[in-house]
Amino acid sequence: MKKTILLGVAASLALGACSQKAKDESAQAADTMTADANATMRTAANSTEAAADKAFGSAEATLDNAGDAIGNAADKAKDKTGQALKDAGNTVSE
Repeated sequence: MKKTILLGVAASLALGACSQKAKDESAQAADTMTADANATMRTAANSTEAAADKAFGSAEATLDNAGDAIGNAADKAKDKTGQALKDAGNTVSE
């Protein structure tokens, strides 16, 4: 009978130890999952920020190029208009 009681006590202690070990392992797994989720979110945020920066940079360059093209066209039109006025003035003078 004493052996049975001792076996029962030993089994209870072993079960209690396993239970604490299981709790510790579960806590470690939860910590690892949290760290992985945080790292994934940080990477996603950095990737999104980099993509936005690239898109805004591209849009800025496109607008700069369009502004330059408009400025060049306006300069050419001004030059042609000025030349046409000179030609008209020369024709009237003759």
